[in-house]
Amino acid sequence: MKITRLTTFLVPPRWLFVRIDTDEGISGWGEPVVEGRAHTVAAAVDELSDYLVGKDPRHIEDHWNVMYRGGFYRGGPILMSAIAGIDQALWDIKGKHLGVPVHALLGGPVRDRIRVYSWIGGDRPSDTAKAAKDAVARGFTAVKMNATEEMHFVDTHAKVQRVLENVQAVRDAVGPDIGLGLDFHGRVHKPMAKVLMRELAPFKLMFIEEPVLSDHLECIPELASISPAPIALGERLYSRYDFKRVFTTGGVDIIQPDPSHAGGITETHKIAMMAEAYDVALALHCPLGPIALAANLQLDAMCHNAFIQEQSLGIHYNAGNDLLDYITDRSVFAYENGYVSMPTGPGLGVEVNDAYVAERAAVGHRWRNPIWRHDDGSVAEW
Repeated sequence: MKITRLTTFLVPPRWLFVRIDTDEGISGWGEPVVEGRAHTVAAAVDELSDYLVGKDPRHIEDHWNVMYRGGFYRGGPILMSAIAGIDQALWDIKGKHLGVPVHALLGGPVRDRIRVYSWIGGDRPSDTAKAAKDAVARGFTAVKMNATEEMHFVDTHAKVQRVLENVQAVRDAVGPDIGLGLDFHGRVHKPMAKVLMRELAPFKLMFIEEPVLSDHLECIPELASISPAPIALGERLYSRYDFKRVFTTGGVDIIQPDPSHAGGITETHKIAMMAEAYDVALALHCPLGPIALAANLQLDAMCHNAFIQEQSLGIHYNAGNDLLDYITDRSVFAYENGYVSMPTGPGLGVEVNDAYVAERAAVGHRWRNPIWRHDDGSVAEW
């Protein structure tokens, strides 16, 4: 079997798909994207195709190493996301060729379903409590919200109080037993993270995500000593070498690599196994499309330390198209009682609607994240 072509599709709302075709008529799909940099990742996929066309798609580990090591410069969001989508598509081809799901090729499942959470907003807190209540009504047993709007290095206690009131409103709306993740989104600096984490202790949070940017891992042990909430991070880390610093520094309880950013199924599986050796839990990052979610679930199926899965169904980014629009069988992601079942079909377990992908690729997108500024005019972390 030989690879004949790699084709990328830029589709709404903000996604990038890749299809790898072979001379045996088997095609595989992946989702290589950096949100807001989709065109750049598509260019990286095109560059990598020079090596891949004509190769046997089943030699996944070797292809991964060539894509990572063969270009001299390595790592970072663009290259690792391009590799990630290609890697997902190669696993999809191999599973389809053998007639089994990807997880069957990597040891088989340890579970048949996983808990999922719904993102409920919080960027500009107003109706977050209502969104939480609506999510629970749809069957979710866990939700995640952004903790705060933009914050200076040292900010006012009035802004801290607004955070507390917003979290309290969600707790009042859904009760004490719904899992509540609070995402600082890297927009809080260490001085205010210390204040917020101390004040948030009574809310029994499921986790606090990115209390500071992963650039500042040395701060995490100090912050972990302040709050009883588990600390989660990792969506902006791209390889096992990035995560090595996380584990050796300590203080992180949950890692959140994104299999569309962190080198695909091949690399994310290795990261998850490293985490297990440090008794660290896995909650894969995935505010993306259906191919990405399918890849995530293949990993969830076989990673013992996975405990919950992010997914994008109905989130506010999905304007124009939503999670299920690009697949032919929407029931493959069987949501029930706050869980989603693992796809059991061959490869990634989803059948992509090629015609609809091509139709929407003609529309495309130029999604960019918002640019925020502080009240003094300086740029704020989003």
